[in-house]
Amino acid sequence: MNLSDKVLAVNNDLPIRTDAPVHSGKVRSVYWLTDSDSKRLIQEKSYDVPLDTPLAIMVISDRISAFDCIWKGEGDMQGVPGKGAALNAISNHWFKLFKEQGLADSHILDIPHPFVWIVQKAKPVMIEAICRQYITGSMWRSYTKGEREFCGIEIAEGLTKDSKLPELLQTPSTKGILTGIPGVPAVDDVNITRKNIEDNYEAFNFKSLDDITLYEKLLTEGFDVISNELAKINQIFVDTKFEFGYVKDSQGCDKLIYMDEVGTPDSSRIWDEAEYKNGNVAENSKEGFRQLLLNHFPNPDILLNKSRMDEREALARDNVLPTEVLMSVSKTYTDIAEKITGEKIVLSDNPKAEVIAILRDQYQLID
Repeated sequence: MNLSDKVLAVNNDLPIRTDAPVHSGKVRSVYWLTDSDSKRLIQEKSYDVPLDTPLAIMVISDRISAFDCIWKGEGDMQGVPGKGAALNAISNHWFKLFKEQGLADSHILDIPHPFVWIVQKAKPVMIEAICRQYITGSMWRSYTKGEREFCGIEIAEGLTKDSKLPELLQTPSTKGILTGIPGVPAVDDVNITRKNIEDNYEAFNFKSLDDITLYEKLLTEGFDVISNELAKINQIFVDTKFEFGYVKDSQGCDKLIYMDEVGTPDSSRIWDEAEYKNGNVAENSKEGFRQLLLNHFPNPDILLNKSRMDEREALARDNVLPTEVLMSVSKTYTDIAEKITGEKIVLSDNPKAEVIAILRDQYQLID
């Protein structure tokens, strides 16, 4: 069997019964179940949600995205073996810890397969909730250009690259393009201040001003849980992105939850502690892949300059990466997942066939 067979690259063509279009993102695809299937599963599986809650099947892929492009490898390898299973395993681990420690629930109701979540419908808060413990990446690049205010927060002088910040910093940005909000440009992923959020909380989908404080609390507490656990395995939690949303609890009341993914190599920077103490940065996240791409192509400005998106897309479309590059990325993802969860990440021989069989035989979602 070819290595490429172990990769689940296309995840929006599964024969799951649905009466709505499949939503396909960069990594995950979402299949909204019919009302009758949602109701049946809630009853059969005893999910703790109202009976009329819409449910979806969320299927992760092994595709790898960086600089807003999907990259591929030699030998028709359309993704990174083990990446999808590693991402889900890490998120599952952190979501479970958050719930055990009394923080908040997630949108996940069931995990039929390492590539699959059954989720309840959530109304997302339209904020990329970013939390930083070290100054690096885009923040460092802005700092070197003289910027000292980030999302309305003044930053001290005299900081050095990759150094620890004096305190945990929340630097939120918009999720998607939001229009009609005073002082907030209608572009994706633009930095915002707490005052922006307070003055327009309904536009960001918050139910109340108090929920802004709750979201900040859950962000800080979630970051601390992950940071403390990673420290036990000699890893540094550098920065991350959280997402939040609202769901209905079993009584039909709104509750704020964690959603999407948390503490993964895709949504976070994770550094090896021993290397950092020796003055080096060893990435255990997708940032390592980004750096590899910057070194691999002769003109890194194409990848960094948003005005050159057409050239960037051509790079991703017209070039295949060496197999050893994608396998190195695979090792990064599976190794950190195994360290975090304490469990082996097993590569499926044919993940798509496994998913179809489970959803057909155990959930009756495929005819």
